[in-house]
Amino acid sequence: MGWKLLLGLAALLALGWALTLWQAARSEARAEAEYPPSGKFISVDGRRVHYIQEGSGPDLLLIHGASGNLRDWTFAAVDRLKSRYRVTVIDRPGLGYTQRLDADGASITEQADLLVAAAAQLGLERPVVLGHSYGGSVALALAVHHPQALSALVLVSAPSIPWGSDLPTYYRITAHPVLGPLAAPLLAAWVPDRLVRDAVHDVFAPQEPPAGYIEHFPARLSLRRDTIRENALQRANLLAEVTLLAPHYDRITVPVELVHGDTDTTVGLSIHSLPLSQRLKGAALTALPGIGHMPHHVAPAQVEAAIDRAALRAGLR
Repeated sequence: MGWKLLLGLAALLALGWALTLWQAARSEARAEAEYPPSGKFISVDGRRVHYIQEGSGPDLLLIHGASGNLRDWTFAAVDRLKSRYRVTVIDRPGLGYTQRLDADGASITEQADLLVAAAAQLGLERPVVLGHSYGGSVALALAVHHPQALSALVLVSAPSIPWGSDLPTYYRITAHPVLGPLAAPLLAAWVPDRLVRDAVHDVFAPQEPPAGYIEHFPARLSLRRDTIRENALQRANLLAEVTLLAPHYDRITVPVELVHGDTDTTVGLSIHSLPLSQRLKGAALTALPGIGHMPHHVAPAQVEAAIDRAALRAGLR
């Protein structure tokens, strides 16, 4: 009887896992059908890179944050900026429709290398580089390791200084070498839309997402199995990578503009942008009272003013 019970349980687990994998694939196919690639593709070192490029004027490269993709920028920012800049937005590796670089999570330096190569292929001429949140760390890596590849740097809600808080439990699980590959299909298959919407609202707090943002931004694309793993590994490795990068910030000689909300609980102003602004000679910090983690959506005028100042300081306007 004991063996029969164990066999029965094993059969149920196998059936449940098969159902989970089927449902995960079904959910991913639905997300990709509802939100197909909105841009074009180039090949960089044999990897497919998804991008959009619109407008005319000085080059501006926008880098999206964690759990995101280029559609975060195409909600409104690109349309507002393309009248005075040639705006390029690229899906970071493993997110959106750009391929992963490897199985252990692309580092901020590897991502910076890819973006520089893609920008060169797309004809960008020393762009103003703006990074939001995790994308700001990538932008910093780009400025440190490729100082001749940009004319100015704009950091919005960006992690820049080594911090002391622990990695959130979600990322500890999804980045784990054993638990992560088990958790990713379960999340892709069974996370309800309600929780996805709640997560978007949490990122915007204390503000609300702009009307139409949740419909425009394909959060479900971030719940594909490979994307969950890549995003988790990138996030889990970020502290160590920023710790290695920070001693080299003195290599940054281009104009720097920082924008950060003072109620941002995802990336703290006092931990990151404030000390960075004091460390980088000539860096200008715009602190936004009452604003959370998404200034480019809830305080766009201030972010765009920072872009314009950076371009002016770089002699581009």
